[in-house]
Amino acid sequence: MIVSVDRVIQKALWWAADYLWAATAWAATAGAPDDPSGYTTGDRRPVLVLPGVYENWQFMRPTIEAFHDAGHPAHVVPELGANRRPVDSGAAAVLAYLRAHDLHDAVLVGHSKGGLIGKLALLRDDEGRIAHLVTICSPFHGSSRCRLLPLPSLRRLDPEDALLRSLDANDSKNAQITSFAPVYDEHVPEGSHLDGARNLTFPIAGHFRPIGHPGSLRALIAAVDGPDAGPSADQSRVTA
Repeated sequence: MIVSVDRVIQKALWWAADYLWAATAWAATAGAPDDPSGYTTGDRRPVLVLPGVYENWQFMRPTIEAFHDAGHPAHVVPELGANRRPVDSGAAAVLAYLRAHDLHDAVLVGHSKGGLIGKLALLRDDEGRIAHLVTICSPFHGSSRCRLLPLPSLRRLDPEDALLRSLDANDSKNAQITSFAPVYDEHVPEGSHLDGARNLTFPIAGHFRPIGHPGSLRALIAAVDGPDAGPSADQSRVTA
């Protein structure tokens, strides 16, 4: 197979730009408040934001602030920490948070691994507290990139992981999921397409940039405001 040199260079540039954005976002966490409860005010439907692996809620602050500024009470689960715990443990923490704060009609918004935690929580939500799940760059089919770093937290994202395969095979609530993906995701080469869900594509590249890009934030807010509205096609492109 002949690989275009221009395409390789383009991907390398996208990768570098994404990591530069992530580094800047991590630096900005130093200025984050210690208490996230200030973001839980608002009169629109509540949102629970879930970070990806090795991310904390402060890293997701661009997304959290966008929802809060739009009038949504934006919640987080501080117990997730840097989100290194197993997916099933994370889902249990999400459901416990929803019960403890008596949240109803809630929308989970998960980045990367956070989307997997959100899907499992949705499947186990016997009380009907979760209305919808919106995911960003989530590895529903696993990520072969996790094999590059032999870390326990990443091995759980291997495409051959038993829980992940079971989660991927269960499509009973996929209709309640909106899955967003960028035009290029260096961390999830398998893609984030989910059969039966509403699949949308951001017109930007990178695994991290969508959690802070103005265009993607507008699309996320629109999905939370009316997850069943908008294009009915299985695969649609979000405008910048």
